[in-house]
Amino acid sequence: MNVREAIAKKAMLRGLSYQTIKTYANVVETFFQRYRKDPFEVTKNDVEKHCLMLLENGSPGNTINVHLNALKFFYKEVLGRTLMVDIRYLKVPQRLPEFLTQEEVKQLLSNIINKKHFLMIIVMYSSGMRVSELLNLKVKDLQLSEGYGWIRAGKGNKDRVFIVAEKLRSELEQWINGLNAGQFVFSNKGRRMSAQTVRAILKKATKLSGIMKNIHPHTLRHSFSTHLLENGYAVTDLQPLLGHSKLETTLVYTHLARPKLLNIKSPYDCL
Repeated sequence: MNVREAIAKKAMLRGLSYQTIKTYANVVETFFQRYRKDPFEVTKNDVEKHCLMLLENGSPGNTINVHLNALKFFYKEVLGRTLMVDIRYLKVPQRLPEFLTQEEVKQLLSNIINKKHFLMIIVMYSSGMRVSELLNLKVKDLQLSEGYGWIRAGKGNKDRVFIVAEKLRSELEQWINGLNAGQFVFSNKGRRMSAQTVRAILKKATKLSGIMKNIHPHTLRHSFSTHLLENGYAVTDLQPLLGHSKLETTLVYTHLARPKLLNIKSPYDCL
Protein backbone atom coordinates (compact mmCIF):
# COMPACT_ATOMS: atom_id res chain seq x y z
CA MET A 1 0.00 0.00 0.00
CA ASN A 2 1.20 3.48 -0.85
CA VAL A 3 0.37 5.23 2.42
CA ARG A 4 0.90 8.75 1.12
CA GLU A 5 -1.38 8.29 -1.88
CA ALA A 6 -4.07 6.56 0.19
CA ILE A 7 -4.13 9.39 2.74
CA ALA A 8 -4.12 12.08 0.04
CA LYS A 9 -7.07 10.47 -1.77
CA LYS A 10 -9.26 10.22 1.32
CA ALA A 11 -8.18 13.60 2.70
CA MET A 12 -9.01 15.42 -0.54
CA LEU A 13 -12.47 13.87 -0.49
CA ARG A 14 -12.86 15.22 3.03
CA GLY A 15 -11.73 18.68 1.93
CA LEU A 16 -8.63 18.79 4.14
CA SER A 17 -6.00 21.40 3.33
CA TYR A 18 -2.79 20.66 1.43
CA GLN A 19 -0.73 21.27 4.57
CA THR A 20 -2.87 18.90 6.67
CA ILE A 21 -2.60 16.18 4.00
CA LYS A 22 1.17 16.62 3.86
CA THR A 23 1.48 16.52 7.65
CA TYR A 24 -0.71 13.42 8.03
CA ALA A 25 1.20 11.58 5.29
CA ASN A 26 4.58 12.45 6.84
CA VAL A 27 3.48 11.35 10.31
CA VAL A 28 2.02 8.02 9.18
CA GLU A 29 4.94 7.20 6.87
CA THR A 30 7.44 7.96 9.65
CA PHE A 31 5.45 5.81 12.06
CA PHE A 32 5.58 2.75 9.80
CA GLN A 33 9.23 3.30 8.94
CA ARG A 34 10.08 3.35 12.64
CA TYR A 35 8.03 0.31 13.69
CA ARG A 36 8.33 -1.72 10.47
CA LYS A 37 4.96 -3.41 10.81
CA ASP A 38 2.17 -4.10 8.41
CA PRO A 39 -0.59 -1.53 9.08
CA PHE A 40 -3.02 -4.34 9.98
CA GLU A 41 -0.57 -5.71 12.56
CA VAL A 42 -0.24 -2.44 14.50
CA THR A 43 -1.88 -2.50 17.93
CA LYS A 44 -3.07 0.14 20.34
CA ASN A 45 0.03 -0.59 22.44
CA ASP A 46 2.26 0.34 19.49
CA VAL A 47 0.53 3.71 19.21
CA GLU A 48 0.77 4.33 22.95
CA LYS A 49 4.46 3.41 22.84
CA HIS A 50 4.94 5.89 20.02
CA CYS A 51 3.23 8.68 21.99
CA LEU A 52 5.33 7.88 25.06
CA MET A 53 8.48 8.10 22.95
CA LEU A 54 7.41 11.53 21.70
CA LEU A 55 6.76 12.68 25.27
CA GLU A 56 10.15 11.42 26.45
CA ASN A 57 11.79 13.32 23.59
CA GLY A 58 10.15 16.53 24.77
CA SER A 59 7.44 16.88 22.12
CA PRO A 60 4.65 19.26 23.23
CA GLY A 61 1.05 18.14 23.60
CA ASN A 62 -0.10 19.68 20.34
CA THR A 63 2.56 17.72 18.39
CA ILE A 64 1.44 14.47 19.97
CA ASN A 65 -2.17 15.32 19.16
CA VAL A 66 -1.20 15.84 15.52
CA HIS A 67 0.35 12.37 15.48
CA LEU A 68 -2.75 10.88 17.09
CA ASN A 69 -5.04 12.66 14.63
CA ALA A 70 -2.97 11.50 11.66
CA LEU A 71 -2.96 7.87 12.78
CA LYS A 72 -6.64 8.00 13.69
CA PHE A 73 -7.46 9.41 10.24
CA PHE A 74 -5.41 6.71 8.50
CA TYR A 75 -7.00 3.84 10.39
CA LYS A 76 -10.55 5.13 10.32
CA GLU A 77 -10.73 6.67 6.85
CA VAL A 78 -8.24 4.54 4.90
CA LEU A 79 -8.39 1.13 6.61
CA GLY A 80 -11.87 1.36 8.12
CA ARG A 81 -10.65 0.38 11.59
CA THR A 82 -11.17 1.94 15.02
CA LEU A 83 -7.78 1.31 16.55
CA MET A 84 -7.59 4.71 18.21
CA VAL A 85 -10.98 5.04 19.88
CA ASP A 86 -9.81 4.53 23.45
CA ILE A 87 -6.75 6.78 23.34
CA ARG A 88 -7.22 10.00 25.25
CA TYR A 89 -5.94 13.17 23.64
CA LEU A 90 -3.41 15.19 25.60
CA LYS A 91 -4.51 18.58 26.82
CA VAL A 92 -2.60 21.47 25.30
CA PRO A 93 -1.87 24.36 27.68
CA GLN A 94 -3.63 27.56 26.68
CA ARG A 95 -0.98 30.25 26.24
CA LEU A 96 -1.53 33.84 25.23
CA PRO A 97 -0.07 34.41 21.76
CA GLU A 98 2.91 36.71 21.43
CA PHE A 99 2.35 39.86 19.39
CA LEU A 100 4.21 42.99 18.35
CA THR A 101 3.43 46.45 19.64
CA GLN A 102 2.56 49.05 17.01
CA GLU A 103 6.00 50.61 17.51
CA GLU A 104 7.65 47.24 16.96
CA VAL A 105 5.71 46.80 13.71
CA LYS A 106 7.14 50.13 12.52
CA GLN A 107 10.65 48.98 13.48
CA LEU A 108 10.20 45.69 11.68
CA LEU A 109 8.94 47.29 8.47
CA SER A 110 11.71 49.88 8.45
CA ASN A 111 14.25 47.05 8.19
CA ILE A 112 12.79 45.37 5.11
CA ILE A 113 14.43 46.90 2.04
CA ASN A 114 13.25 44.57 -0.74
CA LYS A 115 10.01 45.99 -2.16
CA LYS A 116 8.28 42.63 -2.71
CA HIS A 117 9.22 41.41 0.76
CA PHE A 118 8.06 44.72 2.25
CA LEU A 119 4.66 44.45 0.56
CA MET A 120 4.24 40.81 1.55
CA ILE A 121 4.79 41.54 5.23
CA ILE A 122 2.56 44.64 5.19
CA VAL A 123 -0.26 42.73 3.47
CA MET A 124 -0.08 40.01 6.13
CA TYR A 125 -0.07 42.44 9.04
CA SER A 126 -2.63 44.87 7.63
CA SER A 127 -5.18 42.16 6.81
CA GLY A 128 -4.54 39.48 9.43
CA MET A 129 -4.21 36.75 6.82
CA ARG A 130 -2.27 33.53 7.34
CA VAL A 131 0.98 32.92 5.47
CA SER A 132 -0.63 30.21 3.32
CA GLU A 133 -3.40 32.66 2.40
CA LEU A 134 -0.85 35.29 1.40
CA LEU A 135 1.05 32.86 -0.81
CA ASN A 136 -2.16 31.67 -2.52
CA LEU A 137 -3.49 35.20 -3.08
CA LYS A 138 -4.22 35.88 -6.77
CA VAL A 139 -4.77 39.11 -8.65
CA LYS A 140 -8.42 38.26 -9.32
CA ASP A 141 -9.01 38.04 -5.54
CA LEU A 142 -8.32 41.76 -5.08
CA GLN A 143 -11.01 44.44 -5.27
CA LEU A 144 -8.67 47.35 -4.59
CA SER A 145 -11.02 50.13 -5.72
CA GLU A 146 -13.51 48.93 -3.09
CA GLY A 147 -10.91 48.31 -0.39
CA TYR A 148 -11.25 44.60 0.09
CA GLY A 149 -10.18 41.23 -1.24
CA TRP A 150 -11.14 37.58 -1.02
CA ILE A 151 -9.25 34.75 0.63
CA ARG A 152 -10.28 31.68 -1.33
CA ALA A 153 -10.30 28.22 0.28
CA GLY A 154 -8.58 29.36 3.46
CA LYS A 155 -8.34 27.26 6.60
CA GLY A 156 -11.19 24.75 6.64
CA ASN A 157 -11.54 25.30 2.88
CA LYS A 158 -13.58 28.46 3.53
CA ASP A 159 -13.73 31.79 1.69
CA ARG A 160 -13.74 35.11 3.51
CA VAL A 161 -13.35 38.85 2.97
CA PHE A 162 -10.23 40.71 4.07
CA ILE A 163 -9.68 44.45 4.28
CA VAL A 164 -7.05 46.23 2.19
CA ALA A 165 -5.43 49.15 4.02
CA GLU A 166 -6.03 52.52 2.36
CA LYS A 167 -2.30 53.27 2.49
CA LEU A 168 -1.62 50.08 0.55
CA ARG A 169 -4.05 50.34 -2.33
CA SER A 170 -2.01 52.44 -4.74
CA GLU A 171 1.14 50.39 -4.05
CA LEU A 172 -0.70 47.15 -4.71
CA GLU A 173 -2.28 48.57 -7.86
CA GLN A 174 1.20 49.39 -9.17
CA TRP A 175 2.52 46.00 -8.08
CA ILE A 176 -0.11 43.94 -9.90
CA ASN A 177 -0.10 46.16 -12.99
CA GLY A 178 0.64 43.90 -15.96
CA LEU A 179 -0.16 40.66 -14.14
CA ASN A 180 -2.90 38.34 -15.36
CA ALA A 181 -5.98 37.79 -13.18
CA GLY A 182 -5.01 34.18 -12.45
CA GLN A 183 -1.43 34.94 -11.40
CA PHE A 184 -0.21 34.99 -7.80
CA VAL A 185 0.14 38.48 -6.37
CA PHE A 186 3.52 37.44 -4.95
CA SER A 187 5.49 34.78 -6.75
CA ASN A 188 8.94 33.53 -7.62
CA LYS A 189 9.08 33.76 -11.42
CA GLY A 190 5.40 32.89 -11.59
CA ARG A 191 5.62 30.00 -9.14
CA ARG A 192 4.06 29.90 -5.69
CA MET A 193 6.50 31.05 -3.02
CA SER A 194 7.24 29.05 0.12
CA ALA A 195 6.36 29.83 3.73
CA GLN A 196 10.05 29.34 4.54
CA THR A 197 10.83 32.43 2.46
CA VAL A 198 8.41 34.52 4.55
CA ARG A 199 9.90 33.16 7.77
CA ALA A 200 13.40 34.06 6.53
CA ILE A 201 12.27 37.63 5.71
CA LEU A 202 10.87 38.05 9.22
CA LYS A 203 13.91 36.49 10.87
CA LYS A 204 16.27 38.88 9.12
CA ALA A 205 14.11 41.94 9.82
CA THR A 206 13.71 40.94 13.47
CA LYS A 207 17.45 40.65 13.92
CA LEU A 208 18.07 44.02 12.26
CA SER A 209 15.34 45.62 14.38
CA GLY A 210 16.77 44.32 17.63
CA ILE A 211 13.34 43.01 18.68
CA MET A 212 13.77 40.32 21.35
CA LYS A 213 10.74 38.25 20.40
CA ASN A 214 10.28 35.02 18.47
CA ILE A 215 8.56 36.49 15.43
CA HIS A 216 7.00 34.20 12.84
CA PRO A 217 4.29 34.77 10.21
CA HIS A 218 1.44 34.09 12.63
CA THR A 219 2.81 36.79 14.97
CA LEU A 220 1.64 39.33 12.40
CA ARG A 221 -1.88 37.88 12.56
CA HIS A 222 -1.85 38.08 16.36
CA SER A 223 -0.62 41.68 16.11
CA PHE A 224 -3.36 42.61 13.63
CA SER A 225 -6.01 41.22 15.98
CA THR A 226 -4.59 42.87 19.08
CA HIS A 227 -4.17 46.27 17.44
CA LEU A 228 -7.73 46.30 16.10
CA LEU A 229 -9.03 45.64 19.60
CA GLU A 230 -6.71 48.34 20.96
CA ASN A 231 -8.09 50.73 18.36
CA GLY A 232 -11.60 50.23 19.72
CA TYR A 233 -13.12 47.55 17.49
CA ALA A 234 -15.22 44.77 19.00
CA VAL A 235 -14.44 41.07 18.93
CA THR A 236 -17.55 40.61 16.82
CA ASP A 237 -16.00 42.94 14.21
CA LEU A 238 -12.83 40.87 14.24
CA GLN A 239 -14.30 37.37 13.98
CA PRO A 240 -15.28 37.40 10.30
CA LEU A 241 -12.01 39.05 9.28
CA LEU A 242 -10.05 36.23 10.89
CA GLY A 243 -12.26 33.52 9.42
CA HIS A 244 -13.02 31.92 12.74
CA SER A 245 -15.99 29.65 13.52
CA LYS A 246 -19.33 29.80 11.63
CA LEU A 247 -17.92 31.67 8.66
CA GLU A 248 -20.49 29.97 6.39
CA THR A 249 -23.29 31.93 8.07
CA THR A 250 -21.33 35.17 7.65
CA LEU A 251 -20.82 34.56 3.94
CA VAL A 252 -24.58 34.15 3.37
CA TYR A 253 -25.03 37.73 4.57
CA THR A 254 -21.91 39.15 2.95
CA HIS A 255 -23.93 41.81 1.13
CA LEU A 256 -25.10 43.07 4.54
CA ALA A 257 -21.85 42.58 6.48
CA ARG A 258 -19.48 44.02 3.88
CA PRO A 259 -20.19 47.74 4.57
CA LYS A 260 -19.51 47.17 8.26
CA LEU A 261 -16.33 45.22 7.52
CA LEU A 262 -15.05 47.82 5.09
CA ASN A 263 -15.56 50.63 7.58
CA ILE A 264 -12.87 49.01 9.71
CA LYS A 265 -9.53 50.69 9.19
CA SER A 266 -6.51 48.40 9.05
CA PRO A 267 -4.10 48.94 11.96
CA TYR A 268 -1.49 49.75 9.32
CA ASP A 269 -3.41 52.93 8.53
CA CYS A 270 -3.06 53.97 12.18
CA LEU A 271 0.72 53.50 12.48
